[in-house]
Amino acid sequence: MFKRILIANRGEIACRVIKTAQRLGIETVAIYSEVDEGALHVLAADKAISVGSSVASESYLSINKIVDIALETGSEAVHPGYGFLSENYMFAEALQDKGIKFIGPSAKAISSMGDKIESKKIAKLSGVNTIPGAPDALSDVDEAFSIAEKIGYPVMIKAAAGGGGKGMRLAYSKEEISDSVQSAINEATTSFGDGRVFVEKFIEQPRHIEIQILADSFGNVIHLGERECSIQRRHQKVIEEAPSSFLDQSTRNAMGSQACRLASAVDYTSAGTVEFVVDKDKNFYFLEMNTRLQVEHPVTEFITGYDLVEEQIKIANGQALSIKQSDVKINGWSIEARIYAEDPTRGFTPSIGRLVRHKPPEETNNVRVDSGVIEGSEISIFYDPMISKLITFGKDRDSAISSMLNALDSYIISGITHNISLLSAIVNNDRFRSGDLTTNFMDEEFSEGFSDKVFSEKDLEKIIPVSGFIANILMDKDGIIDNKSNDSIRDLVLFIGELSFKITVRTISLESIEVSWGNQSKPVNVKAKWIPHKRLIEASINGDNHLFQIYTQGSTGFVLSWRSFRSNIIYRTDYAAQLMKKMPKKEPPDLSQYLLSPMPGLVVSIPVKEGETIDTGQPLIVVDAMKMENILRAERECVVKKILVSVGDSLSVDEIIMEFK
Repeated sequence: MFKRILIANRGEIACRVIKTAQRLGIETVAIYSEVDEGALHVLAADKAISVGSSVASESYLSINKIVDIALETGSEAVHPGYGFLSENYMFAEALQDKGIKFIGPSAKAISSMGDKIESKKIAKLSGVNTIPGAPDALSDVDEAFSIAEKIGYPVMIKAAAGGGGKGMRLAYSKEEISDSVQSAINEATTSFGDGRVFVEKFIEQPRHIEIQILADSFGNVIHLGERECSIQRRHQKVIEEAPSSFLDQSTRNAMGSQACRLASAVDYTSAGTVEFVVDKDKNFYFLEMNTRLQVEHPVTEFITGYDLVEEQIKIANGQALSIKQSDVKINGWSIEARIYAEDPTRGFTPSIGRLVRHKPPEETNNVRVDSGVIEGSEISIFYDPMISKLITFGKDRDSAISSMLNALDSYIISGITHNISLLSAIVNNDRFRSGDLTTNFMDEEFSEGFSDKVFSEKDLEKIIPVSGFIANILMDKDGIIDNKSNDSIRDLVLFIGELSFKITVRTISLESIEVSWGNQSKPVNVKAKWIPHKRLIEASINGDNHLFQIYTQGSTGFVLSWRSFRSNIIYRTDYAAQLMKKMPKKEPPDLSQYLLSPMPGLVVSIPVKEGETIDTGQPLIVVDAMKMENILRAERECVVKKILVSVGDSLSVDEIIMEFK
């Protein structure tokens, strides 16, 4: 077995690899950029070496620097994680030339499968189902028009290199193709240094299902079942699960067989994933092969019991697979949710800053947290905004969903904005619970965007009673004088968003109250042990237990978070509430003549000039935010009065970019 390996990555995947390596008795070497000097993966490794600038191209993507560090530290092998250089055949070759093992497939396999155009040709020759489209890279936009007319709209413009949803654009008409092609080329060039793109038919109402494979250097190839990754946003996976609720055993076997056949065709070794798009009739078509570990690999580990990183290391060490296809059994169900530093209520704009509080749920046999951060960590603009991966397991899908909802409810993060409320909304969605999924799920279920202020009558049956319980304790703590009678009855008004609710709270004990409001037939009993400033409250509401998060604010308000709901809640005595109605409302400033940055990022280009007349929908500026290119467009006809930023500038949220007249 290797004595020392270097992990050529950062964040949660570096931490994940370090855990397995150290369990196997292997020393680990981490690399870090300037901004990552105090990162968790640096603290976790046995040794850590600086690799340079915070800019990825000068650090985590620098082949020469990483190879030199591997040599200097006496590392016998390098694990690339995912992203960065994990699918760069030149990196694998450079290591091989220096006698260092690459914990992954051969450079030839990476090159063949990493190029989506070449991989489609190989898949077709291997008898793997492929999507209709052009076999070669586009020469110009006119060629894209021609191909689209031939195979029919909608079409997908895809980068020939790389993955992770970068360099992908969907076009439903000829009018959309020009911008889509150019944007895909720009993003592919920035992300992978390769601007080649191609066109293929977009399968409507698709499901994204992938097969995990393992292959050794002795010709043994097996698959470990499938993962469903249909819940996506901008082609980036959000929720993954294993197995898929859609596949039958016959389709599973057919997909697994084709995945293994493709791996054999390129003499593949190590762990890999063959991705398919599956239509409503269970017809499946090859999308791409990821020649690396996948972000969502933990769900496969949960249901099969195999450590994929361990298998990768053993294969790279020249060992034959100890697992036969007949050994692979699928037990239970697993779901993974990606916790991101982003604001889903503002178009998923990235959030940067310091993690003031980071307290994930406790890990158990049914809950796993893969994270690369700790309290005090800095979420920077330079890398992917993932904070962690939350993975749950259950004997069946419903059990895994229940575990996930409870884990999300207890996950405490502050200092930056995050997407936990959105993840709860997805997992608790009736359509998700029924397994009725397609890659259009996010667009269809959140067509008007996501709001964590939305709640139903059923939600209010939990929100109002627990809010009454909290308000009652806070009022007693602050010594607020009101109309509370000798038999401990208190009348209050709760302001939840734009709505107000008159409630009556009867105190039974310090840990028990009854709350009445509206047309309730009888009071709702709330039992809980909670003291002010405690972030979590586990409350029994008429015997039904739920976990809520509380952030106290001032003397008469708090923020309540539960499932997909998060809102400021203000409590007042009835008299104080009447006075509030007479207070004048503060009018927000008129910002209609300005373009504000919705996210932190770097200015890539400004395709307009001062004095230029702009049409509705015309691109105004291109901003790169955490490795994704974003085009900000005009919402109406206007004239550019002043441009306040330049190409290469760093933008902060709500910074003024342009002024119009």
